[in-house]
Amino acid sequence: MTVRFAAVAAGMVMAVAGVAQAQEAASANSLDVELNALAPSQKGCMMTFVALNKLPAAISKVSFELAFFNDKNAVDRITVLDFRDLPQGKKRVRQFDMPNVKCESVTRILINDTPVCDGPAAGECMKGLITRSQISVPFEG
Repeated sequence: MTVRFAAVAAGMVMAVAGVAQAQEAASANSLDVELNALAPSQKGCMMTFVALNKLPAAISKVSFELAFFNDKNAVDRITVLDFRDLPQGKKRVRQFDMPNVKCESVTRILINDTPVCDGPAAGECMKGLITRSQISVPFEG
């Protein structure tokens, strides 16, 4: 019984290690974008994002098409935000003041597309996209 338990335990450890390695490999070639903060501004809502380019190439220009959802889970607006350049392996903070948007009405943000992604191979920005949120508003990609 002890030998069988040890074999099962060893198999489970190897499976967990394999999943962790796969996750590390996937995040090694990624474009990480974090919703860091929403703050009321005189125009509307100041949105702060942190981006980290872990793709194999620098990005000379990238933009994201974002959909903002309201408290009725309906799309309130869609807009394109220019994140400019994202050097390989460097974090960049980008802020956007969204006019006529009340921060408290934003319940979810979705990156719908990357209409501009200059540098990596075609489609790599969207394919490698990993999103996260540091606040209570979900941020999806």
